[in-house]
Amino acid sequence: MRTKLLGYLSAILLLSITSCDESTDTSEYGNWVKQSDFEGVTRSGAISFSIGDYAYVGLGSDGDDYLTDFWRFDPSKNFWQKMASFPGVGRLSTVSFSLDGKGYLGTGYNDDLDEEELNDFWEYDPDTDTWTQKADFPGSKRYAAVGFALEGNGYIGTGYDGNYLKDFWRYDPTSDSWTQAVSLYGSKRESATAFVINGQAYIATGRNNGVYLYDFWRFDPSDESWTDLTLYDEDDTYETYLSAISRYNGVSFSVDGLGYLATGISDSYTSSVYSYDPDANEWEDDITAFEGSSRSNAVAFVVSNKAYIATGRNSSQRFDDIWSFDPLAEYDEYD
Repeated sequence: MRTKLLGYLSAILLLSITSCDESTDTSEYGNWVKQSDFEGVTRSGAISFSIGDYAYVGLGSDGDDYLTDFWRFDPSKNFWQKMASFPGVGRLSTVSFSLDGKGYLGTGYNDDLDEEELNDFWEYDPDTDTWTQKADFPGSKRYAAVGFALEGNGYIGTGYDGNYLKDFWRYDPTSDSWTQAVSLYGSKRESATAFVINGQAYIATGRNNGVYLYDFWRFDPSDESWTDLTLYDEDDTYETYLSAISRYNGVSFSVDGLGYLATGISDSYTSSVYSYDPDANEWEDDITAFEGSSRSNAVAFVVSNKAYIATGRNSSQRFDDIWSFDPLAEYDEYD
């Protein structure tokens, strides 16, 4: 079964079987374009979120220091602007999301501290360019967790605190309070990723005790239920599913009703990109690979139905490049 993505693209990607030779035939969809480099120092383990027509990127580590600088990206002008620095301690592997026009971040890791894991929680107001510390995350201090926003609430769960975790907590910004939500039904994990489609969250990837995890879950906030979407080897698309899911420290995003997994570590640093159709519960591998260097610990965000991947690291270097991805554009190897 073809996914929605192929349907969206059919009008612009008709290929002539009889006239195309090997040099022009391609089954890849979507196009990556390099944008103006991130203006902060190279880094990995940063945070990002989108509010309105802007994206925000900051924190992380340059390999020597834990960073607190914070930047706004305007895609319409391809322009980075330095904003008010984060007033808490620098950190990496931090959860971030946007909710009701404000940005939020919490948890993380800083091994310069006596207690390396963190549980403080902060709100960023883009209208005033100010930070406000909010009620601490009440779960254990941790890093490499996942977070997302649904129906006016924020959620943080999974991660690592010396133990691999699967608990989830719900944040109400109106009352500045936390409530424990139903824990993830699947395996404990760290370095997973989450994306949201049509008011439901999807949790994928990660590892537990150094082992890749292959389960895949959907969270419905209306009754805090988890649905197992894992595919097994009797399914025709199992091999594609397995290749998509078997990674950690990757990124994810959703555009036009489809979810995407990209980059991370899968045996080695990878540039692969996979799309997910929630209506068919199917994964596709005919997505143009990320055109920057293979990497992990990058950030991803979406502005105006276009996705972006920025920063990150591989075994030898950290990055400050940023790439846009248009899933509806025809692949162009020369742009």
